[in-house]
Amino acid sequence: MTTLTPVLTRNWDRADSFTLDGYGEYAAAKKALGMEPDAVIQMVKDSGLRGRGGAGFPTGMKWGFIPQGDGKAHYLVVNADESEPGTCKDIPLMMANPHALVEGVIIASYAIRANHAFIYIRGEVLHVIRRVQAAVREAYEKGYLGSDILGSGYDLELVVHSGAGAYICGEETALLDSLEGYRGQPRLKPPFPAVAGLYACPTVINNVESIASVPSIVANGADWFAGMGTEKSKGFGIFSLSGHVTRPGQYEAPLGITLRELLDMAGGIREGHELKFWTPGGSSTPIFTAEHLDVPLDFESVGAKGSMLGTRALQIFDETTCVVRAVLRWTEFYAHESCGKCTPCREGTYWLKQVLKRLEKGQGSEEDLATITDIADNILGRSFCALGDGATSPIHSSVKQFRDEYLKHFEIGGCPFDPAASTVWGSK
Repeated sequence: MTTLTPVLTRNWDRADSFTLDGYGEYAAAKKALGMEPDAVIQMVKDSGLRGRGGAGFPTGMKWGFIPQGDGKAHYLVVNADESEPGTCKDIPLMMANPHALVEGVIIASYAIRANHAFIYIRGEVLHVIRRVQAAVREAYEKGYLGSDILGSGYDLELVVHSGAGAYICGEETALLDSLEGYRGQPRLKPPFPAVAGLYACPTVINNVESIASVPSIVANGADWFAGMGTEKSKGFGIFSLSGHVTRPGQYEAPLGITLRELLDMAGGIREGHELKFWTPGGSSTPIFTAEHLDVPLDFESVGAKGSMLGTRALQIFDETTCVVRAVLRWTEFYAHESCGKCTPCREGTYWLKQVLKRLEKGQGSEEDLATITDIADNILGRSFCALGDGATSPIHSSVKQFRDEYLKHFEIGGCPFDPAASTVWGSK
């Protein structure tokens, strides 16, 4: 039985966890500032830390892409624009443990020789913005930010930037455009941000959890972190369980744990019901069913079964849930959040929504299943960024896994499920 590994979540139950007193002195930052920047990068490489924002790209390798001695300013940008349906780990992390993020920013910025860093937070979460701003203010007052940090000769200015609430700004290049004051739309790559990112200068963009994990690696060593997880998916991560589970919440555990183990910790599916389907990494990942309960939740194992680990947003649905209705809700989100820059996503998500609405009401036909998969095929791999690709995941996987349920809607001329039954106040 895999056990929980509380590191980022260790002090979440403390009343003062979000303060400097509750967090402690920046011991990892002090240690890192006494090392050579390249040694810090190598330590993160050796740890095997992979991006915790969805793609799973090796963090240390990304840092190493920054060209040195180029005479340009370097920037670190933290992507805190968490907004995909089901994804809910970075918001509580910033609320309960913002100093882990700030300390990680100092270490990462020092490693890539950046003197300016930005934390881009989703604008709707005003309480989180204030919490992070307070942590940054405390760090400045303590001398952990600003000029000549801790007498090391290293200078760093950290800005907390509020976005306007657009899912597309979670895409790194759209985030950069928004940060520069433009409309948030993805950029053509190459050039990649490591070469020409913020203000056309070399830039590293990392997820909140990725950066917040760095202080523990520096403090405890690369081998400590690499000793957890699996061979290619090292370390720990926050698994977000939501939906029809007895005790939803954040479970910090080594990568490679299974949903069966996590459900045991969370008290199982709500009483009197059974698992029907679930997402391993948020709404943009192909759905799994009960037959995938024992798939190790690491990048390779989940990928081998046809889905993606993503942000480890485990949305759990029991047998009261209509798959068609759930997929429609996700598709409505993607259609609304499409930036409109490219035709496949702009037009494709709109038509997916229209056809799914008809299917959910039982007004379609079996030919419509071929239509939505054809539309999804024309979006996948042809959209400007990954938003379009992600929108096709629930379409393809739900039709594959639950084709009979789609057909049932046609047979009875409506939805066979009571929408109230899947709610919190529904059947017990």
